[in-house]
Amino acid sequence: MADGKMAEQMGKGAGFIAALDQSGGSTPKALKGYGIEEGAWSNDEEMFGLIHQMRSRIITSPAFTGEKVIGAILFERTMDGQVDGKPTPQALIDKGVVPFIKIDKGLEDEANGVQLMKPMPELDALLARAKGLGVFGTKERSVINLANREGIAAIVKQQFEVAQQVIAGGLIPMIEPEVNIKSPERAEADQILLEETLKALDAMPGNDKVMLKLSIPAKPDLFKPLVDHPRVLRVVALSGGFSRAEACTELAKNQGMIASFSRALLSDLRHGMSEAEFDASLGSAIDEIHQASTVKA
Repeated sequence: MADGKMAEQMGKGAGFIAALDQSGGSTPKALKGYGIEEGAWSNDEEMFGLIHQMRSRIITSPAFTGEKVIGAILFERTMDGQVDGKPTPQALIDKGVVPFIKIDKGLEDEANGVQLMKPMPELDALLARAKGLGVFGTKERSVINLANREGIAAIVKQQFEVAQQVIAGGLIPMIEPEVNIKSPERAEADQILLEETLKALDAMPGNDKVMLKLSIPAKPDLFKPLVDHPRVLRVVALSGGFSRAEACTELAKNQGMIASFSRALLSDLRHGMSEAEFDASLGSAIDEIHQASTVKA
């Protein structure tokens, strides 16, 4: 797929984005959910090898195609690895799935009710490597815990600064200022995030576009102005701790938002499944998430 075709698929494709980007800190939890306990590996290399096997199994499954999964977000090690003897981004492209790369290096300690991204001093080199492997876009996450306008404005400012660096590197940024769905101020935080993001979008130079990855809002369709904004290629939703059933129910209430789920996609997959069981379970999850992304309440 050329960049133009990838952009068209991300802007208009009827499907959702799989988040296969658990990083070092969240890998043990992801493996435990898959049925592999911590004692199964003795060092980080073995741990990352096991998670790569899981991701390879997902990507090579006949249930995982661009017909319903229009994109996938990769962890850096996954991007640098191989699936079926090909670089992972190429394996995705061959299945009609647009590859993205998670670029953030984790979160700072909370201040003003939010957690900014840690510095990314090697970002330009990572962007160049990703571009060379055929990756289309990036994803960068920060977290909003409270409805603090100063904190949320700082999150949006940092996210859009990183976005400009990504654009300069020839990729499409997926901005992810996650609102903690357990926040006692969730609805207020959603509203402030909407206002600050609209201001940042209106102030963007040039004609480039960004993608937004947002928590499903407490108020349905709150983010419709972002969906409709001319500088936004697509608005995608994270599951944020909801079960798959809950996430799909809530997502279906929001016009124009599609899923970018991780735990909600992978929650029923187990290491000990036969190939037929694995493919059936993955296919069922994909069907459910695709439905919520494309058929709205």
